[in-house]
Amino acid sequence: MFDRVRLNGTDRVFPAEYKDLEDAMIKGDASARAGDTGDAERFYLLVLNRGNLLEKEFVADQKRRADAARLRVEAEMREQERKTALLAEQLKLAKARAAAEAAAMEAEAARKKAEKVRQQREKPLPSYHTVKRGESLPQIASQQDVYNEANLWPIIYRANRDQISDPRHIWPGQVLRIPRNATREDIQEARRYAQDKPLH
Repeated sequence: MFDRVRLNGTDRVFPAEYKDLEDAMIKGDASARAGDTGDAERFYLLVLNRGNLLEKEFVADQKRRADAARLRVEAEMREQERKTALLAEQLKLAKARAAAEAAAMEAEAARKKAEKVRQQREKPLPSYHTVKRGESLPQIASQQDVYNEANLWPIIYRANRDQISDPRHIWPGQVLRIPRNATREDIQEARRYAQDKPLH
């Protein structure tokens, strides 16, 4: 019993109790050598009983330590799982925020584009044009805010015959009317006229 207690590491866990056990063993050996078998038997029984108790206490202590270590590991694992879940949730929220910000930016860009298109559509086209130096009727007709097509110059010419006698000659400063109610037939006729009688 004494050797088993000594060899299994009980002396390191319960040093004071082991010292009492060792003292009882030494006294029992001393009594045995002295021939006092009664004393020796009492000390040896004390060693046996205390050794049994100490061994049981050592086993219980080892179990407590193992349980505590297991609980500590489980708690650490739970904490790690909690941190991982928290990190995943933060990442999910960050992605959702980034997606929402991107969608908001895209919506704002689309709104600005739509607003620009609307403004361009609503921008009133001029009904008059003041002739600048070097301009010709085809050049005026080809401007974006007039007709955006040079071959439609006959429409301007017909609307301003009161001040244009020859479509080849217009003068800087003349204020020409720009008709905005031309029909499809008017446009087709103007294109045919421009092809039949080019101004160059």
